[in-house]
Amino acid sequence: MKRVLVVVGHGMVGHRLVQEVRERDRADDWRVVVLAAESHAAYDRIALSAYARGADPTELVLDGASFTADDRVEVRRATPVTRIDRVAAAVVTADGARTPYDALVLATGARPFVPPVPGHDLPGCHVYRTLDDVAAIRERARSGRPAVVIGGGLLGVEAAGALAALGMFPEVVEAAPWLMAVQLDEGGGRLLGRLVDGLGVRPRCGIGLSSVDAGADGRVRSVTLADGQVVPADLVVFATGVRPCDELAVDADLPTGERGGFLVDARCRTPDPRVWAVGDCAAVEGRCHGLVAPGYRMAAMVARELCDDGDGGAFTDPDLSTKLKLLGVEVGSFGDAHARSEGAMEFIRSDRGGARYAKLVLDGETGALLGGVLAGDTAAYATLHSLLGSPLPGPPHELLDPACPL
Repeated sequence: MKRVLVVVGHGMVGHRLVQEVRERDRADDWRVVVLAAESHAAYDRIALSAYARGADPTELVLDGASFTADDRVEVRRATPVTRIDRVAAAVVTADGARTPYDALVLATGARPFVPPVPGHDLPGCHVYRTLDDVAAIRERARSGRPAVVIGGGLLGVEAAGALAALGMFPEVVEAAPWLMAVQLDEGGGRLLGRLVDGLGVRPRCGIGLSSVDAGADGRVRSVTLADGQVVPADLVVFATGVRPCDELAVDADLPTGERGGFLVDARCRTPDPRVWAVGDCAAVEGRCHGLVAPGYRMAAMVARELCDDGDGGAFTDPDLSTKLKLLGVEVGSFGDAHARSEGAMEFIRSDRGGARYAKLVLDGETGALLGGVLAGDTAAYATLHSLLGSPLPGPPHELLDPACPL
């Protein structure tokens, strides 16, 4: 008799988990039931901006997301799970149905955090997380009108770029001193700010939000910043981080991390031997990782364990390196980008035109490459990333060319 694996959530990580299980389950021991809260097939959440720019949502659907050709996988969309009955080893969905399991993997993801400032829930306020969120923004957007994005991290800059593509004039309000402060150092972040400003996205860094203000029609008309400045806005998008979707932990008596998320060990196991958690909702040894790459690693680990396909290993600190293009501006960071390691030294180059910036972080004793930041040109990224932890094969400036020729 086949065992039943229930996967709660069908985002990018949940989908990868199912794919990994089907690939590794050579004996066909498992029947997989996927319970998805969203009505859409699993899609590439990283590509939401393409949808904002006019792409058909079907273009974002992940390969094989429907599993229609696989009779061992059943995907139930728009079927959110409301309760886990650990005693009976079953989950209960919003329609009252019960689905028993032999193994349960929680891949519930995360939801946007909206700061509770006055006016945060006015008509015209949006978040930027799902296809439905972007569809609502597209419907509300008006070409030639002002918009404000709250949050200048990666997602905030992406959202601002989407608004600009819709013909709006977006401004980005960020409490940190520069954009993408998690990934980029001051030099890289400030260069990114200057470049996107020249592309029609105005950054306002180093300042917080006081309120979102309504017009006479009760809809958003402006935001007030912490210093009293009033910024016009027909539309406001919050991109101020996410919080893990871990509500199912309460009734199930599953522990959560200090900052939320299902508390799991280094193998993504909860205290219940039949229950795992992966992706944004998993607090691995107390820490959540809000990127898809660590989630994919978790999915592969759990799949190997479920399928007895060798040692799944333990989850270690993930590689948080980033290389992407924002509004046409290339940025990248890797390793110890902020030079926090003891004895770290920084080698910085910036071209005279102010359009490119590069920094290498080196071990002061061994000369080994610890990390780096690139902005405006990431041509050297692949080479530098491959050298992490090793002494440089040549002078730093030669490795950075043609990224920042003087």
